[in-house]
Amino acid sequence: MNIIKPKRLCPGHTLGIIAPASPGDKGAAEAGMAFLETQGFTIKLGKSVFDAWGDLAGPDLLRAEDINTMFADPQIDGIICLRGGYGTMRLLNLLDYALIKKNPKVFVGYSDITALHLSINQRTGLATFHGPMTASDFGKNPPDYTWNAFRRAVTAPEPLGLIANPPDTPSPIVITPGEAAGTLTGGNLSLIAATLGTPYEIDTRGKLLFLEDVGEAPYRIDRMLTQLTLAGKLADAAGIVLDVFAGCQEEADSTSFSVEEVLYDRLGHLQKPVLYKLYFGHTPLKATLPIGVRATLNNEGLSILEAAVTE
Repeated sequence: MNIIKPKRLCPGHTLGIIAPASPGDKGAAEAGMAFLETQGFTIKLGKSVFDAWGDLAGPDLLRAEDINTMFADPQIDGIICLRGGYGTMRLLNLLDYALIKKNPKVFVGYSDITALHLSINQRTGLATFHGPMTASDFGKNPPDYTWNAFRRAVTAPEPLGLIANPPDTPSPIVITPGEAAGTLTGGNLSLIAATLGTPYEIDTRGKLLFLEDVGEAPYRIDRMLTQLTLAGKLADAAGIVLDVFAGCQEEADSTSFSVEEVLYDRLGHLQKPVLYKLYFGHTPLKATLPIGVRATLNNEGLSILEAAVTE
């Protein structure tokens, strides 16, 4: 499928804020919207933003309607999710992919939003952005690194080049050396594993796969990576990029493997480049990664070769 690139965002544009997963903290949501307004953007809220229905930000039909409506609305220039949590997989059969394809826009989120990234990208060809969200990040005084990485990814019609770690953080670790090229895909490991066996499972064939997660015990990371192995998804990928896996360490005094030991054991034998500890997941410091564009992976790091937005 040919890639479709959304138009770049500019100050003065209108951002649609939606909550396709769990309900957000009102204070953080309002702070995030205020932050985006100080950067020159106008905000329009989806109906789900301050709604709640159990663990979800409103019923499925309402949250799906928000997505479809924001893509259809000609006054909306880009769409940013409020937060992750749980619930986006429930929406995949409710989205109007033909409508989305006809109305390409910048679409941003991470964590549970992974299910939307994969389904939208694989069904429409639209390049989307694995990046910071309104309440989770912009509502918590985002570091300059996070804001600047986001701003450049969605406003500059040029390749991002090498994705460098934030200043004063360690360089990424090479688990397996090598070099590979392909389009970039991936997201949250738990969501990717959960979609296997469905019509929305990830296609990794010849692609660079990036993975992140948060708060998972090492044995659960092991189980999900083994699931991807048995499904052929790791063998199909050209290369693999891993986040820092925040909060996924073994418990104190535990005899469990560490996350790093699990990653080396599950991925170190694949005979393809594997890079660990690039910041793009559940940490305040995060890069914004465009999904669906060409990239390379080698011992120096991950480099984005293609702009993800157009003039």
